[in-house]
Amino acid sequence: MTAPDPRPLLVRALDQVGGLVAGTAPGALDRPTPCADWDVRALLGHLVGVHRRIAHVGRGGAFADVTVVPEVAGDRHLAELDAARADVDRVWGLDGTDDAVLDREVTVPWGTMPGRIAGFGYVQELTVHAWDLAVATDRPAGLDDDLAAAIEETARRVLPAEPRGGPIPFGPPVAVADDAGPYARLVAWLGRDPSAAHRALTRRP
Repeated sequence: MTAPDPRPLLVRALDQVGGLVAGTAPGALDRPTPCADWDVRALLGHLVGVHRRIAHVGRGGAFADVTVVPEVAGDRHLAELDAARADVDRVWGLDGTDDAVLDREVTVPWGTMPGRIAGFGYVQELTVHAWDLAVATDRPAGLDDDLAAAIEETARRVLPAEPRGGPIPFGPPVAVADDAGPYARLVAWLGRDPSAAHRALTRRP
């Protein structure tokens, strides 16, 4: 059975990140984020790097060619993100005109696989980092819960509860309330504590 096309969700994930980056105030760059050792500045740099990686691996390049957290001047994050997004749109045929990338073998940090499978991994990464940035900048209320719900089942299937840590860059799943929303369930499965992160980041002066 052929895996579905990840690009409709990829577009939504890219759009959400783009909107959050566009709305991030310069004064927020030094704020902490739920990502250990990354402030907002580093997280924005990583998001630029993720966009560049998505385009690069889609062309058949090695993911390691692209720096995980590139150096980006504080006033250039949105411009660099927009440039990388345009590259992603071309390589991945996000306008629906070119499907070649879907069955092209690509190599990403979690293995070598067709683009239609690797794409879902990048949807997950962007969706979760959108939460990281939104929490760090006090904007979690506007996140796309439907996007989180759409990727949650895939996240649970491809990332078992054990093992975690070491080469698998996620902590153990965090328990959440039965009525937790889609985003809380998703990030908790990936090792983030949505309640603790929100409390810690909103206690800052």
